[in-house]
Amino acid sequence: MNIAEQISRQSVRRRLDADRVLTFACVGLPLLGLILFFAYPMIVVFLRSISVEDGYGIGNYTEVLSSYGFWRATRHSLAMGGATTALSVLFGFVIAHGLYRCAFRGKWLIRSVIVLPLLAPSLVQALGLIFLLGRNGVISRALGVEIEIYGFWGLLIANTLYALPQAVMIIGAALVLLDARTYEAAEVMGASPWRQFRDLTLPAARFGILNAAFVCFTITITDFGNAAVIGGDYSVLATEIYSQVVGQRNFNMGAVVGIMLLLPTVISYSIERQAMKRQRAGQTTGQVTFRPSFAPLRDLSMAAFSLLICAGIVSVIGIVVYASFVTLWPYNMDLSPKHYDITLAGGYSSLRMTIVVSLAAAVGGTGAVFLLGLGLRRLPQALAQPIQILAAMPAAVPGMVLGLAYILTFNSTATPLYLLYGTAALIAIVNFYHYHTQSFLTVMTGFRQLPAALEEAAGSLGAGLGRTARDIVVPFIAPMLVSVFFFLFMRSMVTLSAVVFLTTPDLSVAAVTIMRLDDAGLTSQAAAFATCVMAVVCVAVLFMKATLALMERRNRNTVRT
Repeated sequence: MNIAEQISRQSVRRRLDADRVLTFACVGLPLLGLILFFAYPMIVVFLRSISVEDGYGIGNYTEVLSSYGFWRATRHSLAMGGATTALSVLFGFVIAHGLYRCAFRGKWLIRSVIVLPLLAPSLVQALGLIFLLGRNGVISRALGVEIEIYGFWGLLIANTLYALPQAVMIIGAALVLLDARTYEAAEVMGASPWRQFRDLTLPAARFGILNAAFVCFTITITDFGNAAVIGGDYSVLATEIYSQVVGQRNFNMGAVVGIMLLLPTVISYSIERQAMKRQRAGQTTGQVTFRPSFAPLRDLSMAAFSLLICAGIVSVIGIVVYASFVTLWPYNMDLSPKHYDITLAGGYSSLRMTIVVSLAAAVGGTGAVFLLGLGLRRLPQALAQPIQILAAMPAAVPGMVLGLAYILTFNSTATPLYLLYGTAALIAIVNFYHYHTQSFLTVMTGFRQLPAALEEAAGSLGAGLGRTARDIVVPFIAPMLVSVFFFLFMRSMVTLSAVVFLTTPDLSVAAVTIMRLDDAGLTSQAAAFATCVMAVVCVAVLFMKATLALMERRNRNTVRT
């Protein structure tokens, strides 16, 4: 063996060793974060739920399960979850069917409006309904009747509006994949439109419908914002946890209720994952996009219904914006910006802090899921699969339970992690791990689309993992990374349930400030603050669209050259 070959082999050996170290770092650091900031807090919640005076036992569970208040909240949560899911999936299917299986103009408007509830804290829907249908609401005063909006019916409307966008997007993703050739064959065989809908559309979309149902149920049963504002005496499990922890300072009982709330969510999430797998298994490559032809009765009916629902969404959110400028609702309807002069509840400091926290969660979270995805590609499947399962588990944990886990874990001097309690860093961390699953799965989708031949070619040319990631992987999945960044930022801006336990008198976030202003009877100022939050999120959406459009334009120019 000559000297050149020895040098070459040593160079390859050093590169492989460096790649192993980098792979270990890419997987190890995010995995350590998952263990410290997800698995460990969840273990602490479980241990607190079985903690009794003389050690461990089921005394807390016995006390909770014998409580009328718990079973009342459970019945309410299940009833609300079932009713909201039924309405959301029904309306979502009709709207998605109109968008992807019908031919009418103005679909861009429906798509734009239907996502508006996702750009605001969940309690904005409740605020809007109060301004519309409350005792001093616009509709109530116009009709001269007193509508009892607080309780089941008001919460049902608010939750349906909040869950509807999820149902439309999930069912729409299933309908858009239906192959046009199947419908062409059915027409040739003389099948009527109704027969095509019954025998082709519904069976093909069943897993999407099932997936949407479980997502909507999970969102509803774990939501705190709407229940806190418009629920009234209609207690649900989320408000029961808040009452136990904040109202009665009973952390052990709060942990028990949290674990009980976790059970239906985990079951729902597991079934939803199976539905997603079956939906993917039923997909084939090379589908021909369906282009619907205009059918007046069907299409005009679908368009009218979709626009009616959109009008309801715009009314609920628009009235919040309008009310923020009303001088004294409902007695002096002159417009004035005085409600934006917020001095209570910390003023706008919480909004500025929320922007900082959201940016930190977006930057750190995007980097963490990218490193984890990059490292998992280099691990054997036997090692990668358990880590992937752990990375996907946070979606099964409600934000309220995760926030409770953090206060139980990080508010204890028994661990050095106590130093994080009461800091903005901890709020950024909980926001990231609350939405870790969605971010991780999005990045992994980008990695799966990356041709393995590109990485192999880079390796054969002597590029290590670091250079391959910089020059090949990042440019290829950049759109996914941008989407994850803005997703984390926007969700961190509007989330409430995961952070409601972690705020302090000196550190608050926007959604909690809105809730406190509403609790203090300053509804118009709460509307003004909510409008500011929605404005920030809308600006973020515009930045995201502009960034993705710019990246797409550059890619096209690169291909042409």
